[in-house]
Amino acid sequence: MDTSKVHPSWAPLFEAQKVRLGKIDRKLKAIRDEGATIYPKEADIFRVFEMDATKVKVLILGQDPYISPNQAMGLSFSVPATTSAIPPSLQNIFKELKDEYPNAYTFKHGDLTRWFEAEHICLLNASLTVTAGKSGSHMAMWQRFTDNAIRFIANVRPDTVFLLMGSYAKSKIDVLPQECRANVVACVHPSPLSAYHGFFKSDVFRKVNQKLEVRGTSPVCWQN
Repeated sequence: MDTSKVHPSWAPLFEAQKVRLGKIDRKLKAIRDEGATIYPKEADIFRVFEMDATKVKVLILGQDPYISPNQAMGLSFSVPATTSAIPPSLQNIFKELKDEYPNAYTFKHGDLTRWFEAEHICLLNASLTVTAGKSGSHMAMWQRFTDNAIRFIANVRPDTVFLLMGSYAKSKIDVLPQECRANVVACVHPSPLSAYHGFFKSDVFRKVNQKLEVRGTSPVCWQN
């Protein structure tokens, strides 16, 4: 796995997890040797770690990468701007943002790179890879590493706001140090299966900005 673009601020995490990452690398190679396709492409597996860990403002936790071609890009919920259709969960995120901020935003594509680069939103998936067509296929492989990544963020940037959408993401509250749990904004997952049961009208994005402002941090501009 290519770690050449990982920001130096993550060095203690990657050094501590070196043995685990070596095992994951061997497993991924074995999966490829069997002829399976893995998403995202190897150069994007650690893309989320190109951000300076000490500058993380918000963490949005996804589950695993998109399982269809030309979608996964190493940032949770995000797809390349060239993707013809915005995935349903991301469509619902945009719908809720438009409801919370009427007339403020126009979303013409699903690329969230601006959130990542300009707003310092860490778009982390709990699993950094997936076998094409098989949701959750690598979760057991990555879970301990990404749990440690969440703890690392909480330790180096304790005023980070954690946006946890859905029961799986909310289970990660247990990963956070007690003193960081007041920074959590939790809600139902934006999936079409659950969005009408508590995600819509939740005001979660306003709640994120309210928590940032209380901490003296500039609010997020949610335009992508």
